[in-house]
Amino acid sequence: MAVSLIFCTVPNQEVGRLIANQLVEQRAAACVKIVPGVTSVYRWQGKVEVDQECQLLIKTTAGKVAMAYQLMVQMHPYEEPEWLVLDNASGSKGYLEWITNQTMKPTK
Repeated sequence: MAVSLIFCTVPNQEVGRLIANQLVEQRAAACVKIVPGVTSVYRWQGKVEVDQECQLLIKTTAGKVAMAYQLMVQMHPYEEPEWLVLDNASGSKGYLEWITNQTMKPTK
């Protein structure tokens, strides 16, 4: 079970919910946690910026990372959104199986 954890910041909870809902609805992610109140300090276009954002923690399988990215960029307002993928995440067998099952198409 190759599971990936993805970090993506968004400007607010509303955008986070839109992206999270779409990722889970489309089975591109099993779960997306929206962590409000993060302060990001970064350099953008030669200037140091400080912003209040929300951090998305996206849990998916390695095979769904590209799909999740395509869905995210369609809704994300940033010119260059954060998209940091940590591959081969380890965890309990049952939780990793749950992530895998939630990102598969349901059988009828």
